[in-house]
Amino acid sequence: MGAHSRKCDWCGSGTPIVRDMEPVNSAFQYWCEDCARALIIKGDPIETYRELDGEPIYGRLLDAHCTLKRFYSFATA
Repeated sequence: MGAHSRKCDWCGSGTPIVRDMEPVNSAFQYWCEDCARALIIKGDPIETYRELDGEPIYGRLLDAHCTLKRFYSFATA
């Protein structure tokens, strides 16, 4: 099943923009933009991730909403 045919693992309705490559719970790997933004604002951002659309949407969310700058990394294939 490709990422574009998936839905957000948290809300079950949004189209995923990012995949958590080291999830705490394997049931929650794919996140839509709204749910990913909520994670960042809550202070629990995804640290090792893969952008799914080729656009740095999640990276822009981190820049805009993350107050504590940590080391984030793109997963490579």
